[in-house]
Amino acid sequence: MMGGKIGLRHLVLGLLVQRPMSGYDIKRLLKGFSWLVGSPSFGSLYPALRTLLEEGLVTEEGVSCQNKRGRRSYCITEAGKQVLQDWSHQPAVPDASLKSFVMRLILAGNFSRPGLFAHLQQRRSQVAVHRATLNQMGGTLDKEMEPEQRLALDYGLALATAELSWLDSTMKRLFQSLSVEVRQEESVDSKV
Repeated sequence: MMGGKIGLRHLVLGLLVQRPMSGYDIKRLLKGFSWLVGSPSFGSLYPALRTLLEEGLVTEEGVSCQNKRGRRSYCITEAGKQVLQDWSHQPAVPDASLKSFVMRLILAGNFSRPGLFAHLQQRRSQVAVHRATLNQMGGTLDKEMEPEQRLALDYGLALATAELSWLDSTMKRLFQSLSVEVRQEESVDSKV
């Protein structure tokens, strides 16, 4: 299953597993997701990188040829990979926020497919409960609600319905790819 609470520390380590990056590169990448997860300020990103460096979880490289602006790149160390792996094996936090869920999706490449599938199932259960609660609230309070409150309720229902649709189609695709992988492994095992 995907790891417990996610913070800037694990997010940075997860990004650095993919490739060495400067603080500016990390900030720029996360800015693309800022409407979903926010974007750390340089005032929080660089102290986090400095702490990871002091703990030996990342190393700092000099200016690389690809990095013409004179920025230092950070690389994850074996110790950093171990911290990330240990975190990824922790149980997911129940009732995680949308921000936490999306941050885990950004790092999905660091998790096993069955772990990702389990995380998506957990999120689906969570959203289904929220939608049921909103439906119940709408039925119970419908006549008492102000029109503006009804707008908020309708918006919440629309978001929950859309997310459930996305989760269902994503889990179906992931399940199909897992099934293909299992069949391929069984085929290889039967030939041996």
